[in-house]
Amino acid sequence: MSVTPKKILNEVFGYVEFRGAQAEIVDRVINGGDALVLMPTGGGKSLCYQIPSMIRDGVGIVISPLIALMQDQVDALLQVGVKAAFLNSSLDVNEARKVEQQLRNAELDLLYVAPERLLTPRFLDLLSQSKIALFAIDEAHCVSQWGHDFRLEYRELTILHERFPDIPRIALTATADALTRREIIERLSLADAKQFVSSFDRPNIRYSITQKTDAKKQLLEFLADHRAEAGIVYCLSRKKVEATADWLCGRGYTALPYHAGLDAATRATHQKRFLREEGVVIVATIAFGMGIDKPDVRFVAHLDLPKSVESYYQETGRGGRDGAPADAWLAYGLSDVVSLSQMIENSDAPQERKRLEKQKLDALLGFCETIQCRRHTLLHYFGEHYKNICGNCDNCLNPPKTWDGTVAAQKALSCVFRTGQRFGAVHLIDVLLGKKTERVSQFGHDQLTVFGVGKDQSEGQWRGIFRQLVAMGLLQVDMEGFGGLSLTETSRAVLKGERNITLRQEQDAPKRSRQTRAVDRAGISDTKKNSVEISEIDEPLWQALRAARMAIAKEQGVPPYVIFHDATLLEILRSKPQTTSEMANVSGVGTMKLERYGRAFIKVIADF
Repeated sequence: MSVTPKKILNEVFGYVEFRGAQAEIVDRVINGGDALVLMPTGGGKSLCYQIPSMIRDGVGIVISPLIALMQDQVDALLQVGVKAAFLNSSLDVNEARKVEQQLRNAELDLLYVAPERLLTPRFLDLLSQSKIALFAIDEAHCVSQWGHDFRLEYRELTILHERFPDIPRIALTATADALTRREIIERLSLADAKQFVSSFDRPNIRYSITQKTDAKKQLLEFLADHRAEAGIVYCLSRKKVEATADWLCGRGYTALPYHAGLDAATRATHQKRFLREEGVVIVATIAFGMGIDKPDVRFVAHLDLPKSVESYYQETGRGGRDGAPADAWLAYGLSDVVSLSQMIENSDAPQERKRLEKQKLDALLGFCETIQCRRHTLLHYFGEHYKNICGNCDNCLNPPKTWDGTVAAQKALSCVFRTGQRFGAVHLIDVLLGKKTERVSQFGHDQLTVFGVGKDQSEGQWRGIFRQLVAMGLLQVDMEGFGGLSLTETSRAVLKGERNITLRQEQDAPKRSRQTRAVDRAGISDTKKNSVEISEIDEPLWQALRAARMAIAKEQGVPPYVIFHDATLLEILRSKPQTTSEMANVSGVGTMKLERYGRAFIKVIADF
C-alpha cells in the first residue's frame, strides 16, 4: 500500500485528522504547486511542509531564521522517526560535511538551513547537485520592509524561483496584514501560489489590558495565578529587562533576562533553560521569541506597549501553542506612547516608514482603549470578521463602564492649549489639580484660568483621560520635542461643544480561578474541543506524569515537550490508558513514541 498523507499523520505524528486547510495545503505541495500559508501560531503550519517532504522524492529544504527553531524542529522530528537535520553555525566542520553528504545522497527527509547560508554560492551549488523535494520558507513575513521582523536576506530568496523553477515552494507565516501579504507574494515571486488564509483567532488566549499604575506590583498580582508555569515578560529596554528579572528572582520566581546586549553564550544558556526546564520565566526585549517552538508557555505579559498590533499578536501568540489556556496581559500608560513615538521619530527610517509606524501605533492604541470585545477588534485589524463576543477577554468578562467625559475632555484640551501645547501629561495634570509645583510657578501656569479646574478627578483618573484622548486622536505627541502634547484638527469640535466624548472607567481585570485548572484539549479537530480538569485527586498523577516526562527528556537531552506536549500528557491523564493499544489512541502518540515511551507512562498510571 502506498504511503498517504493521512497514513503519515496517523502513524508518525499520532493525529487522527488534519485540521482546517492542512489536507488541502499538503495535497497542493505534493502535486508540485506553490502555496502561501497564513496560519496562527500553534495551528500546525509545520505539518504542511513536513508531510510533503516525506512523500515527494528528494529532500525538503526548510529556510528558518533561527538556530533554536531548527534544533527544536529537528529534535521533535527525530523523536518520531523522521530523517531530519540542520546546517548552521552550531555544527563543526566534520558534522556539517556529514549533513551535506546526506543531502547529496538524498538520505534526509528534511534539512533546515538559515537564509544566510542558503544564499551562499557554495550552498546553491550543493542544492544543484542534490534532489530537492520542496522549499519551505518559514516566517515569511520577514521579507516585508513594513513588517516587524524584517530581514534583508529574505528579499533574496526569489533566487529559488529563478534557479529551481520546477520545485514547489511554500511560504508560511502566522502574522501578515494585507500589505505584508502582498509584499510576500511580490518579493518571493509567488504570484501563482495558492493562498491559504486560516482564521487568526486563538480562542484559548485570554486578552487583558490594564492601565499602568505600579507596574511591578501589578505584574506580581498577575503572576500569582501562574506559579511554576513557563511564561514570557516583555519589556522595552535592556535595563528594564535586567531589573525586572532580578526583582522576580527576589520574589521566588526562576526568572532569566534575555536581550541583544547579553553575550551569545548567556543568551544561549538562558534560552536553553527556558526550553528544557519547567516553570522558567524569560524577561526579554523583542530580541527573544521568533521561532521559539515551546508549546506550554502559559502566559505572555507586556510591561511596556509593543510597537504595533502585529507585534502584539506575534508576541502574545507564543503563549498556548498547545491549545491549552494561556493569558496575554498588558499594562500600559501614556509614557509608553511618548517613548514609542519618540523612537519612531528619532529613527533613521524614511518618512514613509515613519508615517506607517505611527499609523500602526495609533491602531494599537485603539485596540488598547476599545470598550468592545478585544478579539473582535484584533481580528478586524487582520481583515477577519468576528461575529460574536468571545467571552475570553477582559472586556467580555468584565464589561467596562463608560461615562460622559465631554467636560473633562474640554478641560484637558483647554489646559493643553493655554499652556502652549508643549508640555507632557504630568505637568498638565499638576495644573488641572491646582498643584503649585516649582515648574508650574516658573511658567506662571498657576495664573491660568484652567489652574485647579480638574480637582473633581484624581491624578490617576486624569492619566487615563489623557491616555484615551491620545488614543482617540484628539491629542498628539510631539515626537520631535520632549513628548509634549498638542491639539489636533479634531480637537476643535470638542472644545466648541459640537462633539460629545465617551470615556471608559478604569477597572482591574477579573482574576481567573485556579482552584481547578480547566484546560482545552489540543485535539486535531476544530469542532471537537472538550476540556479536562485537573482535580485535586488527579494532581498527584499529573505531577508524576510530568516527572516521568522530565526524566526521559533529560536522558534524551531534549526539551520535555519534545517527548509529549502538555496536551498529550493531559489526554493521558484523562484517559488513563492501561495497555499499549489504549495508549495508541491518545492524540499525539505515533508509532515511534508509542514504542519508545508507551510502557513507561502506562507504568506510572498503574502505580496509582
